[in-house]
Amino acid sequence: MQLFHGSPTDTQGREERELAVYRFLDRLGVDFVRTDHPEQRATTMEVCEEIDAILSVRICKNLFLCNRQKTRFYLLIMPGDKPFKTKELSKQMGISRLSFADERYMKELLGVYPGSVSVMGLLNDRDHQVTLVIDEDVLCDEDFGCHPCENTSSIRFKTKDLIEKILPALSVTPTVVRLVGEE
Repeated sequence: MQLFHGSPTDTQGREERELAVYRFLDRLGVDFVRTDHPEQRATTMEVCEEIDAILSVRICKNLFLCNRQKTRFYLLIMPGDKPFKTKELSKQMGISRLSFADERYMKELLGVYPGSVSVMGLLNDRDHQVTLVIDEDVLCDEDFGCHPCENTSSIRFKTKDLIEKILPALSVTPTVVRLVGEE
């Protein structure tokens, strides 16, 4: 795997949802690097660690959650090495019970499949049905890495661009939480 700067010049074989992310970042003037990994889909944290070593960025978990009634949805971004405790997040959010949302909601609301979930999926959430929740430790990193709505590529850009360009362009204000991995 190697690093490339910006959008791919050869778009053959790439999904439209991935290309839409690159066009969006280019339109915003967000400088990014990319690595492609077509032969091994990034579906486990172990594979993500290898990819993120190439990108020189900290691994994040991207968890797609919902309330008990499946009427409110959340995208949680947190450091990959931090344990996730549903009860801890539920308490901070004031929600009686959170659980992992069904794959069909992920596809319907974010336009992505398991293993491809990232903040970039919010491009597809035009009705703002998904609340973005970010652990404060993620915001302390200089760089941010994620999938461009397809888990055969990964990108890195400045966290400052996430907060100052990307989220405002999506009309998204994140809920910032402090997770420590305790019940």
